[in-house]
Amino acid sequence: MKMILKAAALAVAPIAGIAVMTTPAAAQSRMGIAVADLEQAVGKSNAFTNAMTAMQTTYKAQIDAFNARKATLDTELQTKANEIQSMQKTAGANSPTLQPKIEAFQQRRAAIQQELSTLGRPIATAQAYVEEQVTAKLSDALKSAMTKRKIDLVLQPQATVSYQPTVDITDAVTAELNTLVPNAQIVPPAGWQPGQQQQPAANASSR
Repeated sequence: MKMILKAAALAVAPIAGIAVMTTPAAAQSRMGIAVADLEQAVGKSNAFTNAMTAMQTTYKAQIDAFNARKATLDTELQTKANEIQSMQKTAGANSPTLQPKIEAFQQRRAAIQQELSTLGRPIATAQAYVEEQVTAKLSDALKSAMTKRKIDLVLQPQATVSYQPTVDITDAVTAELNTLVPNAQIVPPAGWQPGQQQQPAANASSR
């Protein structure tokens, strides 16, 4: 699922791992078998999509500041890269003045990545908070979808060679999530960090 930041390279808590068996379908021919893309199920849920829309407004100032700063720093890095490439062509790769330029470029690039990570952290943390609220109910949603469709075994799409669309229960899992988590908050509690215990107010309306 995509971040709402342009080309965001910020660390976001991954979707909570759900135990999904990957036994070959051929060995389970008498069982009800399905596939489900759990990350997609979360990304398509009402709680997640509505929260991402709300974040565009609530975090507009931070998003705009991040994008503006990133554009400026991207231009700076590109200028330095072009300068190094020009030196490589004219002075040669063994030029004594080239290596210091390259090292300076690498140090500046690392500093820029750190600056952008810090600047975008409030937005990344807010998205991680939304994801955690939804994924807290992902296992329950999967089990419910399996029970209703008499599914014994669920495979991840990447664990299969081929399958018919009719065995894909991703949308069914999303539907269960919509019932279990109708809304998600987009403003984390003070001091919250990804991986902390789910907050009781997880199903409250988005702010």
